[in-house]
Amino acid sequence: MAYVDGYVLPVPRARLDDYWKMASLGRDVWMGHGALSYCEALADDVPYGELTSFPRAVQAGNDEVVIFSFITYRDRAHRDEVNKKVMEDERLKAGMADMPFDGKRMIFGGFEQKIAG
Repeated sequence: MAYVDGYVLPVPRARLDDYWKMASLGRDVWMGHGALSYCEALADDVPYGELTSFPRAVQAGNDEVVIFSFITYRDRAHRDEVNKKVMEDERLKAGMADMPFDGKRMIFGGFEQKIAG
């Protein structure tokens, strides 16, 4: 069954251009090493909830916007194989030198796909 890595993170509005450059590099690296798809999405309709919400989850400030992204793979083994190559890729190491967001507030995890459309 397919596998998905998902991410939610806050990005300062003033650093969005820097983020898109970093994300484009990420897309090239992950897809170059065999990921099936790579998606970066900018929050458009994500209200700040009373108890839970995307902005609350990453403690987004008024000057930040939430990014939701995901990468798909054939299965968990394929994901582990791709990510091993990605982590060894010098392009990614160089591109992460000046992260345009607070990585401590990023939420991420791997998910086994159960239903697809």
